[in-house]
Amino acid sequence: MKKILLTGALGQIGSEFTLKLREIYGTDNVVATDIRETESEVVTGGPFEKLDVTDGDKMMDIAKRHNVDTVIHLAALLSATAEAKPLLAWNINMGGLVNALETAKELDCKFFTPSSIGAFGPLTPKNETPQDTIMRPTTMYGVNKVSGELLADYYHQKSGVDTRGVRFPGLISYVAPPGGGTTDYAVEIYYEAIKNGKYTSYIGEGTYMDMMYMPDALNAVIDLMEADPAKLKHRNAFNVTAMSIAPEDVAKEIQKHIPSFTLDYNVDPVRQGIAESWPNAIDASAAKEEWGFKAEYDLAKMTADMLEKLKEK
Repeated sequence: MKKILLTGALGQIGSEFTLKLREIYGTDNVVATDIRETESEVVTGGPFEKLDVTDGDKMMDIAKRHNVDTVIHLAALLSATAEAKPLLAWNINMGGLVNALETAKELDCKFFTPSSIGAFGPLTPKNETPQDTIMRPTTMYGVNKVSGELLADYYHQKSGVDTRGVRFPGLISYVAPPGGGTTDYAVEIYYEAIKNGKYTSYIGEGTYMDMMYMPDALNAVIDLMEADPAKLKHRNAFNVTAMSIAPEDVAKEIQKHIPSFTLDYNVDPVRQGIAESWPNAIDASAAKEEWGFKAEYDLAKMTADMLEKLKEK
């Protein structure tokens, strides 16, 4: 990667990833785009273009003008939002993906887009979910992600586009606020622990889902994109995870730092239903074997860092 175009740069992943990529590859070599414009460092600290990813002509124009060799496509509606607005989710998630893939194809760019554990469904094995298994999601977000994996495979097989991707679990970050995902409770709980000393979870007790701390997620993308393509058997998309946790697990870890912290529940049927359709814990062995994936943060290390950083904020 030498000159990178990144969509969804002001989202949960993009707001951190843009800054990290600029630090590694050079400020002028990372062109951030988003449908909105703010006064954040992402916008003011380097090349930025306002872009609606459903506008394929403008995306192509931006990529050509900046002479990019890599497209990292992050712009999407997340799971809970997508379920509330399914047609909008299809138009943005799939329309934007096609435009990004066409841009990569036309300009011979390397290409990354994230899939998700949401690509799995209720018929998928719940524990140690394999890299290759049945995928019959029951949410619009999941349908988008499975379709996206297949579409990226198609562009690689038929047009030679160097497509790569991971299936992200829930991502936890102290930088960007939650953005409408089913796993957002695992971010909100830390904010509320600092601010109010208590949290009401919309996900029920005993509901296990895979999670990852944002620094591990960003490193995973960079490691995959820099990996030898000859060693990649799967490409789109690799299972990655750092921990499988339920709300009470997070609460217990927080209580080691804030003993008075309390957790209760007010389950949201929509997001609970989505969570129950996903695996409890996935198998990331293919990513480890093919490109050396490794997570540095477990629940204890992540919790200590999250609480420290949020107190500073």
